[in-house]
Amino acid sequence: MRQVNMLEAKTYLSKLVKALESGEEDMVCIARSGTPVVQMTLIRKMPNKKRIGAAKGAFAVPADFQRWDEDVMDMFEDGR
Repeated sequence: MRQVNMLEAKTYLSKLVKALESGEEDMVCIARSGTPVVQMTLIRKMPNKKRIGAAKGAFAVPADFQRWDEDVMDMFEDGR
């Protein structure tokens, strides 16, 4: 962990971020008058979860799937 004051943080923000990205530092603490106020860490990238096709193979469409539609239509059309 590295501690820097506000002026130093403003002046060297790019360098501090690079130090975090490179792994040189795991955390940077920004202090005001020697008292730590803010903690700066690297945000780890979360891998994108594959969503399309996520349920593939989890269920099967019944062969008489369309039959239900015909029954519902008969109810609304009064059997016509």
